[in-house]
Order: sequence, then structure tokens, then C-alpha cells
Amino acid sequence: MATDTLKNTTGAPGATGGLRRLLLDNGALTALIVLVIAMSALSGDFMTTDNLLNVGVQAAVTAILAFGVTFVIVAAGIDLSVGSVAALSATVLAWSATSQGIPVAVAVVLAIATGIACGLVNGFLISYGKLPPFIATLAMLSVGRGLSLVISQGSPIPFPDSVSHLGDTLGGWLPVPVLVMVVMGLITAFVLGRTYIGRSMYAIGGNEEAARLSGLRVKRQKLAIYALSGLFAAAAGIVLASRLSSAQPQAAQGYELDAIAAVVIGGASLAGGTGKASGTLIGALILAVLRNGLNLLSVSAFWQQVVIGVVIALAVLLDTLRRKAGATPVAAGASQGGKGKQAATYILAAVVAAAVVGSMSFLHNGSPAKNQKIGLSLSTLNNPFFVQIRSGAQAEAKRLGVDLTVTDAQNDASQQANQLQNFTSAGLGSIIVNPVDSDAAGPSVRSANKADIPVVGVDRGVNKAETAALVASDNVEGGKLGAKALAEKLGGRGTIVILQGQAGTSASRERGAGFAAGLKEYPGIKVVAKQPADFDRTKGLDVMTNLLQAHPDIDGVFAENDEMALGAIKALGSKAGTSVQVVGFDGTPDGLTAVKNGTLYASVAQQPTQLGKIAVDNAIRAAEGKQVEKTVKVPVKVVTKENVAGFGG
Repeated sequence: MATDTLKNTTGAPGATGGLRRLLLDNGALTALIVLVIAMSALSGDFMTTDNLLNVGVQAAVTAILAFGVTFVIVAAGIDLSVGSVAALSATVLAWSATSQGIPVAVAVVLAIATGIACGLVNGFLISYGKLPPFIATLAMLSVGRGLSLVISQGSPIPFPDSVSHLGDTLGGWLPVPVLVMVVMGLITAFVLGRTYIGRSMYAIGGNEEAARLSGLRVKRQKLAIYALSGLFAAAAGIVLASRLSSAQPQAAQGYELDAIAAVVIGGASLAGGTGKASGTLIGALILAVLRNGLNLLSVSAFWQQVVIGVVIALAVLLDTLRRKAGATPVAAGASQGGKGKQAATYILAAVVAAAVVGSMSFLHNGSPAKNQKIGLSLSTLNNPFFVQIRSGAQAEAKRLGVDLTVTDAQNDASQQANQLQNFTSAGLGSIIVNPVDSDAAGPSVRSANKADIPVVGVDRGVNKAETAALVASDNVEGGKLGAKALAEKLGGRGTIVILQGQAGTSASRERGAGFAAGLKEYPGIKVVAKQPADFDRTKGLDVMTNLLQAHPDIDGVFAENDEMALGAIKALGSKAGTSVQVVGFDGTPDGLTAVKNGTLYASVAQQPTQLGKIAVDNAIRAAEGKQVEKTVKVPVKVVTKENVAGFGG
């Protein structure tokens, strides 16, 4: 039976050696304390009760996923599917409880069973199919995400109210996700330290062949290990969907990497045989503190990814140094004395943290109110349209002398919820949000409503929450105008294909619905294919190339944004603008250049810089308590070669 106990043969004697030993044995905890101190010193908003609770909520989903992944990594495996399994389980719950009318309690059981089933399939492929864990779980990542999209038809499904309470608070202040995280952590610690299967995980991770020869039924144990990982993924998916009040088919993308990172940062080895629940929790908290603090400090989301990558690399390096130095991580079955020392370490950490809270609160006491600070959360900055919104907002904020903080949700509704919570806890004067999804943004905007912080929506509205104003162009009307422009260019007859945006986003749904409605006026136009290209130019190129193999004689293309349209133009080559007419959406600089060149027939322009400018103006007025219009419409305009010269964006 393998353990992760190592004897210290090089430790230095005396107080210095003891401190060195303490830091090495508790590297993740030491890093968390240092990180908390640094963030507290840099931002007066960090060490507030509301923000610390935000950190706990933001760590919850990653931690629950990571607890399940801990079982797998301790057994020297890997699970890349947990993010997709979480989304699939939540989708099954919402779909069965709403569309199918199944009782909520039964729907919850089905969701958990879905997670366990996915885990069992992973375990079977690995144990009996002899597939490498990386390949088996990578396949499940794709299958789980695909099934989630199939069941939901690419659209978010409202979550049952009785389950959505998991995203609420107890007593108006204690977040339920934090309680769920603690309970799942205790279960993980119990399984690893007090059960037969937990000891089996350490044995298999330490030496699988030796474990098999000692009588362990390794294949059956792996089935159980991956089933546990699937169960925890289902729990994480339910908690995540509860926070967003909807099951998002694209939710938890990339969370599998965060979960693995949390386990590794917490001291587990990817080689197997080591790992513990407390370390995983600390790893998840480190990631949450990093993201929260960097948001409060207005660090770009792109640089945040760089910082987190560096932290992961340093964590693995620290683990290597710890082993070379002969550190003694606590393992399952450690002596009571060792556990007592570990408990004393955590108590010491709590005392240090409390001292930091007090000192930093005193340091930042009396800081001026930030009623002239505005937060802007954009759905993504990987799209020129939203980059133009940011540019317009920043230019107007600079002109008015207002401090504007911009964050990038990277098309992740959960990440955007975290950003909005951070804005609320920082007590900003007002918030501007461009929702990833209108339903998912609701709970976070309601929190801002409770804090009396006015919220302005830009480009997309927020459902089930109060917004001071909505500054937007009409996506549905834009879709209708796009249909009219393309149909009239084709003379009312021909075959076309449609490149759709990212499944589940309101922009894609609304533009597609508007185009379909507009096309009803032209029965001679036939849509022969629809395929998503995720608002991405490269995917637009690939999808259009594939569609041309099946439909080489099409007459037109409608793309739900200019980026996909530009990819389609590349695939069409000399056909673009001659035998095949392409219409895009957004009026981005590259799109307008293509219109001038004649390869793009038209773009439905939304004037994004004006959206950003007007949103800032309304946010300032709302923060000052002035009257603002509930809906501010920025006109859309079909830009062709004839009028592109006079279009200013």
C-alpha cells in the first residue's frame, strides 16, 4: 500500500530549519496566505466581508470539480471530461424538470445518475478497453458537450426554482455554494482517509502492478474512481446552473483544466500516489483569489491567464523542490501526531489571516467613496465588435474623467457572474454589462440591485433583473434587414447557406430568428444548410470549405457576424462578390474594408463605438441619480459599397 510519506534526511536543525520545513510541507497554504496579504495591500476592496464571500462562491464550482478529480489523480489517472459532464448533468436536470414535466426530485436523481454514468463509461474504457485516460476522457469531453447541445438545442434552459435556491444565501449572507463546497470537501477527505476505496486509490497511484499483485481488483476500483469523479462533476454542474438560474449548454468550458490545476497546486502529483482534500481546496482558493484580486485591480483577462499559468508552473516546481528537500506531506493513514501538527498549522494560518484582515482594514480605513468608478463586463474581447464597444466606452470615460474598469468574460456566463459580483462588492458607482446570456446575468444583476448600484445593459438585455437602461441595437431587426439585402441582391431567387454564431448565445438566436422572419417574404430563396462557426473567422473558413463540398453551386451566404463572413469569403475565393454574395453583421473595420473591396456585399452595421459611448453616458447619469431612458436604441444600418464611404461606425 503506497503512501506519500517521505522521510526528511536533509532538513536543517533549529528554528531556521523548522521554518523551512513548515514552508515546504505547506507550500500551497503559504502561497495562499502570501497571496491574500498581497491582494489586501494592493486593493482596499479585497478584504471586505462581501468580497471574501465572493471568493468562496467563485471557488465553489472549481473546488467541487477538483475534489472529484483528486480521486482520479491520486490513482495516477486524468479526467478531462468533468466540465462537459457538469454541463450535461445540469442540462438533463433542467430539461427533464421543465420540458418533460418530471418531478424535480426525480430530475435531480437523473442528473446525478448522468454524471455517474459518464464516469462509469470513462472507467470502462480505461479499465477494460485499455484506452489511455487522456484519450478516453477527451472523447467523453466531446460527447458530453455534444449531448448537452443536442438536448438543449443550443439554448439555455431555465432552472427549476426549487433547485435554484442552491445558488442563494442562508440568512441573507452565507452562500449556499460555499456550504456545498465544504460538505463535498469533507466527503472527499473521508473517502481518501477512512475508506477502503480511498486506500486503494493511493495504492493504485503508487504502483498499479504491485496493487494488483497484492489482491486489489484494480479494474473495478477504477470504475468506482471515475464514477466518483462523474458524481462530483454532476454536483458541480447543478451548483453552477443554480447560480446562473439556467442550464447553459456551453457552461464550464475549460473548467477541467482549472480543476486539474487546483489539485496540482494543492500538492498532488500527476504521477499518482499523493494528494489530499485540504490541498485541493487550497488550490481552488488560490485560483479564485487570483482571479478576484486581478479583477479588482483591473488587470486584463488575457494577462490573468498568463499569471495563472505561471502559478501552476511554480506549484509543480515547488512540489519538485519539496520532494528533493525531503518534505513530509500528510497522507492517508498518517499518525495522530502528524494530524495534530497539520491542525496546528491550519490554526496558525487562520490567526495570520485574521491579523491580515485587521491590519489591512485599518490601512484602507477611510478610503474615499468610489461613486465615479464604473465597471464594464463584456461578453468577450476576442471579437472586433466588442473591442469597438470597449474603445467607445473608454474614450467617453476618459473625456468625462471617469475611472472605467473593463473585464472580459470570454463567453463564459459563470466568469461574468463572478466579475459582476466583484464589481458589486467593490461598491462601484454603476455597472455596465454586455451579457454572455441574458438569463444567466440575472442573479448577479439582482445582487447589484440590492446594493443600490444601477446597472446598464449594452447590446443585450438582462432578464429577471432591474436595469436602469438598455443601450442596444435591434438584433432581430438587423437579421431581417440582412435577409432583405441578400434576397434583393439575388433577385428573390437562389440557394443560400447560413453560418451561425456560438450556440446558446442570445446574439446568435436573435439574429438567426430575424433573418428567418425576413426570409419568409422571399419564398424563392432556399436555405440548403445551416452550421455554427462560433463567431470565429477560422471556423468560418473551415465550415464554409466543408459546406462547399456538399453545395458547390450556392448563390449566397448569410453570416451572423463579420468574422465568420470574412472566413467564408476566404473559402469562396474568386466566387465571393461575383457568383456568390455574402452578407455579414456588425460593421467591423475589417468587414467594412471587405465591403469596399466588393468581396462582402453588405454588413448590417450596429455602430459599436456609439453603443459604448452612450452606455457610459447613461451609467454616469444613473450613478448621479438622474433620469435615464429605459431603452436607448442605436439604429442599425445596412452598409454596402454604395454607402460605405459615408459610414463612420
